[in-house]
Amino acid sequence: MLHILWYLIIGLLAGLISKSVMHVHMTLFWTLVLGVIGSLLGGCVTHMIIRSRNERYHPAGLIFSTLGAILILFICYKLNIHFPAL
Repeated sequence: MLHILWYLIIGLLAGLISKSVMHVHMTLFWTLVLGVIGSLLGGCVTHMIIRSRNERYHPAGLIFSTLGAILILFICYKLNIHFPAL
């Protein structure tokens, strides 16, 4: 149960950092969703580069979660996809 809460906190922080870097305005819900998806994307990339010993998938930490969220925002910008603003 605490792992889910930790993933949400890291996802929210990653979403806040990435939306401030990319200068995007969106609601708190979409910021959280962006951060969690960025964490899954960052975890996938780090899992491909560095294999863990127990072969279980883990979402990324704050740095790769933020980089994953920035990548998602960049792709959405290029595809002209807009998130609901405040």
